Amino acid sequence: MDHKTPVNIFWFRRDLRLDDNTGLYHALKSGNPVLPVFIFDKEILDKLEDKDDARVTFIYQTIEKLAAELHEHGGNLLVIYDGAINAWEHLIKKYNIGEVYTNHDYEPYATQRDEAVRKKLDKHGVIFKTYKDQVIFEKNEVVKDDGKPYTVYTPYQHKWYSKLKPFYLKSYPTKKYLHNLHQSKQLPIPTLGDMGFEKSALSLPDKKYEDVIQDYKHRRDFPAIKGTSRIGMHLRFGTVSIRELARTAHSYNDKTWLNELIWREFYMMILHHFPHTMDHAFRPEYDRIEWINNKDQFDAWCRGETGFPIIDAGMRELNATGFMHNRVRMITASFLSKDLLIDWRWGERYFARKLLDYEMASNVGGWQWAAGSGTDAAPYFRIFNPEAQTKKFDPELKYIKKWVPEYADFGKYPKPIVDHAFARDRCLAAFKKALK
Repeated sequence: MDHKTPVNIFWFRRDLRLDDNTGLYHALKSGNPVLPVFIFDKEILDKLEDKDDARVTFIYQTIEKLAAELHEHGGNLLVIYDGAINAWEHLIKKYNIGEVYTNHDYEPYATQRDEAVRKKLDKHGVIFKTYKDQVIFEKNEVVKDDGKPYTVYTPYQHKWYSKLKPFYLKSYPTKKYLHNLHQSKQLPIPTLGDMGFEKSALSLPDKKYEDVIQDYKHRRDFPAIKGTSRIGMHLRFGTVSIRELARTAHSYNDKTWLNELIWREFYMMILHHFPHTMDHAFRPEYDRIEWINNKDQFDAWCRGETGFPIIDAGMRELNATGFMHNRVRMITASFLSKDLLIDWRWGERYFARKLLDYEMASNVGGWQWAAGSGTDAAPYFRIFNPEAQTKKFDPELKYIKKWVPEYADFGKYPKPIVDHAFARDRCLAAFKKALK
C-alpha cells in the first residue's frame, strides 16, 4: 500500500455492519478510496471487570466477520488495540488522510472522546464528519414547540410519530459503493488474548425478531415464554439497522414493539440533554435519599439469594445468560432501590457489568424510573410487590422453577432477607423525608 495515496477513513464504532450504514455510505461516495478502521479502545476495555466479558467476544467475532466481508470486496479492515487518541496519532502519521467519517455516539465518554479526536484531526487539516445512524430521531429533532426537551414519554412519542416520514426509514444502499474501498492486502487482527481477554462461554443472541412482533403486546410481560425480541445487543453494537427494525415494526397494525424502540430514543434524548443523569438523579431531590446500602443484602441480590423467588430467578438468569426479561428488570430494580433501600446506582452498575444489551441511556433511564428519581418515573410510593408480580406474570411458576429449582424445597431455599410490608413502610418514610 502506498501510504501517501490520499485515503478517507471510516471509523466503525456502534455500527458494526456494511449494509445500511449512514457514515459508511457517505464515506464511500466521498471521492477518495475508503479505509475502514476499528479501534479496540483501551479506555473502555480496561474498565471491564470480567476478562471473559461476552460483549467483547461478540464484538471480536463481529469484527472478524466484517473483515472477511470487506476482504471479499477487495478492501480491508484495520483493527487497532490502543487508546483512541493514540490510535489516531498512529493513523495520522501512517496515512495521507483526507477526511474521517463515522456515526454519532451519544454517551458522555464517547462525546468527549470524539471532541478530542476532532481537535486532533483539525490540527492536521483533516475534516471529521459524523452522521446519525443508531436512532431515527436524535438530540433536538423531537422537542416541544418551544424547543425544550420533553421529559415525559407520551407527548414525546406523539411528536415522534407526527415527525415520521417514509424517508426517515429508508435504507442507505451502502453495498452499491463497496468498489470504492481502499484495495489492500489482508491485515492481521489482534487476538482476544493480545488484549487480555478470553472467549466467553455465553451463547449470544441471534438477529431473529420478526416472529415476536405480531403477538408482542400479549406475550411481552411473561418471562417464562420467548415473547420479547432479544434484539437489544444487536441494536447496541449496530449489527442491525434501526431503520430496518422501525420499518418492520411500523408495518404491523399494533405499534407496541415500535413504541419500545421509541422509549430507547426518548432515553437517548434525555441523556443528551441531561448528561448528569448518568450518575445523578434527574430529580435532584432524590439525591437526598438516605440509602441503607447494606453490602450483604446487595451481594445476596446479585447472587439471586434474596428469598424472593421472582427476584432470584431474574438475577440468576442475568448471571447465567447476560439477559434478563424486561418485566423482571423492573421488579428486581424496584426491590433493590425500594425494599432494600440500596442506591439505584449500585444496581445500574451491576446491570452494566452483566447485561449483553447494556446501553447507558436505557439502563440509567430504567433504573431511575424504578427508583422514582427519573423522567416520567414510577411515583415513589409505587413499590412492586414480588408476590403479586409473580401471580400476575409467572402464575404457573415456570420461570421460577427454571431458575430457582430449590424453591420447592423449603429446607434449601433461603428465607426472605427482608419483610416486604416492613420494607415498604420503611421506603415510604425514607422517601418522604428526602422529598419534603
